[in-house]
Amino acid sequence: MPSPAHIRTTVATIIDQPDDLRELRVFHKALADVNRLRIVRRLAGGPATVSELIETVGLSQPLVSWHVSRLKAAGVVETRRTGREVFCQLRANVFAEVAERERILLGMPASQAQTGRSAQPVEAH
Repeated sequence: MPSPAHIRTTVATIIDQPDDLRELRVFHKALADVNRLRIVRRLAGGPATVSELIETVGLSQPLVSWHVSRLKAAGVVETRRTGREVFCQLRANVFAEVAERERILLGMPASQAQTGRSAQPVEAH
């Protein structure tokens, strides 16, 4: 007999989920891995080959390539092949674009800079 948690998970996947929110989920899941974040941090300093990324993160070539493919599928990274080398770079303005898209999709107000309003303090719980 399936557990209640398994039943809830199954029901949640059956419910129609908007495509735009699924896209956000793919982006965030791509960044939910420490090794992929390490790759992004390296690429923030400029383009790199897969070989250079291997040196940076200390993982095998197949594993680094797999992580790069996840980042590419999420629209974070662009790649181009030159001979046997694959060059990777962050997609220009990807984080600003996603932040703005999230703000709109989640119904959040425009940033303080856009509205001229001051920030309200957030209480820790």
